[in-house]
Amino acid sequence: MIVTPTFYLIFSLIILAVLALDLGVFHRKSHVVGVREALGWTAAWIALALGFGGWIWSAYGMQRGTEFLTGYLIELSLSADNVFIFVLIFSYFAVPAKYQHKVLFWGVLSAIGMRLVMIFTGAALLERFHWLIYIFAAFLLLTGIKLIVKKSGSVNLDNSPVIRWFRRLVPTTKDYDGDKFLTRHNGKLMATPLMLVLVCVEASDLIFALDSIPAIFAVTKEPFIVFTSNVFAIMGLRSLYFLLAGIIDKFHYLRTGLGVVLSFVGVKMLLSHTPYKIDTTLSLLVVAGVMTASIIASLAWPLKPAIKEAAVAS
Repeated sequence: MIVTPTFYLIFSLIILAVLALDLGVFHRKSHVVGVREALGWTAAWIALALGFGGWIWSAYGMQRGTEFLTGYLIELSLSADNVFIFVLIFSYFAVPAKYQHKVLFWGVLSAIGMRLVMIFTGAALLERFHWLIYIFAAFLLLTGIKLIVKKSGSVNLDNSPVIRWFRRLVPTTKDYDGDKFLTRHNGKLMATPLMLVLVCVEASDLIFALDSIPAIFAVTKEPFIVFTSNVFAIMGLRSLYFLLAGIIDKFHYLRTGLGVVLSFVGVKMLLSHTPYKIDTTLSLLVVAGVMTASIIASLAWPLKPAIKEAAVAS
């Protein structure tokens, strides 16, 4: 797949233009994002991703198109798990709903840059050290099994090293100052709690990237497909959060489904250089089928009210 630096530049400029339009026009003033708005943005990003996948299909063939769609579905599925963490972080810091979009906006922007570095680093390492694919596969298998067998439980962010480090090194006010990340208090420039929230969101995305980046390399080794599928999934994550935040506890089998997907991807990676290599089209069907089944199972067998709170916090 021949992709010149110009392709990356054009794609990145388009994404930056959309982000500028989002923050400068649609969300110039902080406001609560409603379900209708979130649904519209979610549908728009999914439509753009599918359209982009169609372009790759027509320009580079069915194989590359299927790789993009499979990678995008995997990344979108894993992004849904971020929603659990975002709910926990925003609840812990009692972030007003009208400020949450700004945090996620800047979180998405920095996450794109961070993943770009990780993607090209991973691609270069796999190109030079082929045996790393088996380490990635083992990591995905262990992570998948952990998600499948892990019991629900509470998480105490007071024990987070990120929060302790930030509060120790960065002077921080106790109260929010609107949607500002920095403010002056008694003439001294200080961070607001919203800055700490942003740092926590970034730290959580870094942790999730350690799963998602190896997972998509099991589908394709093309950096352009890996990067673009990640970007579309991340861009849709903000609206997905506002769409699912209030009902995420209803999808209690989602993590089990993600565990199955990661385990399957790990097996696919292990078999990538054997006669039993798993076809990309089959991978697309398996990932879509597992995630659909986990959603249906969650709605068919809802959690009892007594354990819903623990499931959300886990």
